[in-house]
Amino acid sequence: MVVGDVTTGTEVLVVGGGPGGYVAAIRAAQLDLDVTLVEMDAYGGTCLNHGCIPSKAFVSATDVAHRAGNAESMGVYADPAVDMQGMVTWKDRLVRRLTKGVESLCENAGVNLVEGRAEFASHEKARVVQDAEGQGAESIEFEHAVIATGSRPVEIPNFAFDGERVLSSRDALALESVPESLAVVGAGYIGMELATVFQKLGTDVTVLEQLDDALPGYEDDVTEVVRERAADLGVEFHFGETAQDYEATGDGLTVLTEDADGETQAYDAERCLVAVGRQPVTDTLNVDAAGIETDDRGFVETDDRARTSHDHIFAVGDVAGEPMLAHKAFREGEVAAEVVAGRASALDYQAMPAAVFTDPEIGTVGMTEAEAEDAGFDPAVGQMPLRASGRALTLDEREGFVRVVADGDSGFVLGAQIVAPEASELVAEVALAIEMGATLEDVAATVHIHPTLSEAVHEAVKGAAGHSIHY
Repeated sequence: MVVGDVTTGTEVLVVGGGPGGYVAAIRAAQLDLDVTLVEMDAYGGTCLNHGCIPSKAFVSATDVAHRAGNAESMGVYADPAVDMQGMVTWKDRLVRRLTKGVESLCENAGVNLVEGRAEFASHEKARVVQDAEGQGAESIEFEHAVIATGSRPVEIPNFAFDGERVLSSRDALALESVPESLAVVGAGYIGMELATVFQKLGTDVTVLEQLDDALPGYEDDVTEVVRERAADLGVEFHFGETAQDYEATGDGLTVLTEDADGETQAYDAERCLVAVGRQPVTDTLNVDAAGIETDDRGFVETDDRARTSHDHIFAVGDVAGEPMLAHKAFREGEVAAEVVAGRASALDYQAMPAAVFTDPEIGTVGMTEAEAEDAGFDPAVGQMPLRASGRALTLDEREGFVRVVADGDSGFVLGAQIVAPEASELVAEVALAIEMGATLEDVAATVHIHPTLSEAVHEAVKGAAGHSIHY
C-alpha cells in the first residue's frame, strides 16, 4: 500500500538537526512559534554523531592510557592495555545518550520532528523525501525556513572514501581495531587531532601536508609547540608534498606524493586518512528552487542576522561558511530564531573562540598582535610560559604559553592565544572579557585560585598591563 502525498504547514521549518538546527528549533519553540524540524540521519548532526563528541571521547581515552604509561618522572609506572572495541563501545554509548537527549529536548520544547530529506520546491514550500519504499511524500509550506544541513569531508582526486583503505574522519572514528600504520593526508585541526590519537594508540602515523607547516592559520609559535609534541610522540611529518594517488597492496596501500619540484615520494601504510577540510551540504536541498544564493564553494551566503538572499530563509552552522564550529552554529541558530520572532538579535564574531584538541590543546579568541596592528591598534602583549606555572609543572607540562593582546591606549582586551592543557576551557575567560568590553585592569583585579592553570591567563594579563609578578 502506498501512502498518498500530504501537505502540512508550519511557521518555521528547520532543515537539519545538528547543532545549528536543533538549537534554532528549540529557541523558536521557546518563543511560541510553531516549528517543524526535518532530519535525514541522526539528531545532533555530524558534531554529535561523527565528529566533535566521538573524537573528544577518543582524545580523552587515549590521553588516560598515554599519561598512565608515561609518568615515570612522577614516580608512576604502568603498562596500560587499550581495548579498541571497548573504547568504541563506550564512545557509541555516549553518542546514543546525547542523541536521544537532543531528540527529547526538541520534543519537550514542542518541536514537531519529521524524519526524511527535505528539499525546496519553492521559496515557500519544501518536500520531505522518505527513504522507505511505499511511503508517500510530505510537502511542508512554511513562513520561515532555517537551513542547517551542515558539512561533509572533502574528497580529493584519486582518494575516494571506501571505509577500508581510504578513510574519512567519520570512518576513522568508527574503527574497531588499531591500524599498525596510518598515513594522514592533511595537517589541519582534524588531521592533527586524529594523528595524535592514533599515535598514542600505538599506530605509526605519517602526516603528509602540501603546505609548509601544520595547522595553517595559527601563529608559528602556536603551531611549533603542537607539532614538536606530536613529533616527540612519534608522528612523522612531510611538508610541501601533495597526495596524488595511491596503489593498493596486499595489506594496505602506498600513498604517492609530489613536491614543488615534481619529485615523487611513496609512503606505505595500512590505512590512509584524508582530512583536508569540509564542504557544505547543499546538494540535497534543491536550493535553486528556492532562489537561494551560494558562493563558489557552495556555502549559503548570509548577513549578520543569518538571513539568506530571501529575508524569510536563514542559514546557520557549517552550511553558512567559516568558521565551521559547533558553538558558532549554536549562536547562529539562536539568532535566526530570535530574528524570526521579531526580536533584535544579530551575530558578532569578535569574541568567537576556537580550539584544537591536540596535545597540548590550542585555544584562541579575538585578535593576534599582528591583526591588532593591522586594525590600527597599538597592541600591548603579555605572555606567560607554562614552565613558570606551578600548576602546569605539577601536571608535568612545561611546553606552551598563554598570550593576551590588548589595546595599549585603552587597555581593552582584544584577543588571546593559548597553548596548554585545557586551553579550550581557559580561553573562555578571555572571550568573556572581549564580549563585555573588559580592560586589562578588570581581569588583573579578578582574584584567580592558586594553584591553577587559569593563573597563567591572569599573569599574561598583568604582563600586558606592565606589572607581571610571577614572570
